[in-house]
Amino acid sequence: MALLPILTAPDPRLKKKSKPVEAVDDGVRRLMDDMLETMYAAPGIGLAAPQVGELRRVIVLDIDREDVKTGPLFMANPEIVEASDEDVSYEEGCLSVPDHYSDVVRPAKVTVRYLDRDGKQQDMTCEGLLATCVQHEIDHLDGILFIDHISALKRNMILRKLLKARKEKERDEAEGKPADKTKDPEHAL
Repeated sequence: MALLPILTAPDPRLKKKSKPVEAVDDGVRRLMDDMLETMYAAPGIGLAAPQVGELRRVIVLDIDREDVKTGPLFMANPEIVEASDEDVSYEEGCLSVPDHYSDVVRPAKVTVRYLDRDGKQQDMTCEGLLATCVQHEIDHLDGILFIDHISALKRNMILRKLLKARKEKERDEAEGKPADKTKDPEHAL
C-alpha cells in the first residue's frame, strides 16, 4: 500500500466528473487500499478517487465510532437510488478543503447501490453520519465539493483562504519549514 497525495481546492481536477469502473479488478482494489491508507493517515473518514487524482468512480469510508460500527467500506460506481424527503444539516469538512467547515443540508437517509471490493453489487441504506459521508464522497465523483452547497460569498472566501494557504505552504517548503498536520477527522470527509 502507498500514501497518495491529496489534491486541494481550487485544483481543477477536483471539478471533473469521474468515469465508471468497468470491473473491480486487482488495480481497483490496490487503488482502494491506497486510498484507505491515505484517508487514515490524513486523518479522515471518507475519500474519493478524484481527491487523489484518479478520475474513477471509487470511494472509501470508515466512520467507526462507539455508536456506529461500519468498518472500512469500499465502493465502486456508487449511486444514490433512493433518498428520503427529510433533510438534515451536518457540519462538513473535507480533506481537499483543509481546515474549513460549513453546515450542509442533505437527505437524512439514502440507499446507495455499488460494487463492493469483490465486484458484487450491493445496496445499503445509510442514515446519520454515514448518509452524509456517502453523499459527500459521491459528490466528489461528480466534481462537486461541499463548498458548492454553501453561499457563493462564503465559498469564495474559503477559496481565497485556500489559495493564500497554498502560497504560504509553498514558501515554507522552499524555506525548509515543517508542515502543520492538525486536522479534525470527525469532519474531514
